[in-house]
Amino acid sequence: MKCFLDANVLFSAANEASNIHKLILAAAQKHKLLSSDYAREEAIRNIRAKRSEWELGFTRTSPLVEFLTSLDQPITGVEIAPKDRPILATAIASQCDYLITGDKKDFGHLFETTMRGTTVLTPLQFAQKCSHLF
Repeated sequence: MKCFLDANVLFSAANEASNIHKLILAAAQKHKLLSSDYAREEAIRNIRAKRSEWELGFTRTSPLVEFLTSLDQPITGVEIAPKDRPILATAIASQCDYLITGDKKDFGHLFETTMRGTTVLTPLQFAQKCSHLF
């Protein structure tokens, strides 16, 4: 299974005491974790601005994730902000089973929706739906 991690999941996973960190560690044992250079840069920017003490955690979790070059292409029939389009487009183009994001504001209307084989889930939804796979 291939799982694409949004910037806010990368950010949260950098907190080594968090449940998101534990979820990512567990998922990485059996599944391919992907993200993009676009998401990585956003996560790093937010860690440095808001939680600089998490930089080491980010450094430790990053090797579990394959970072892809972002794609920014239209996704027919999907309403999404231009700033979030590269996340969804890259997840779909890389044929991920899941796009995992905690961004309720921009992706909330897509939660539990499948587009071209990629289902958008929160980390909690992913954990509940796929706990048997860990």
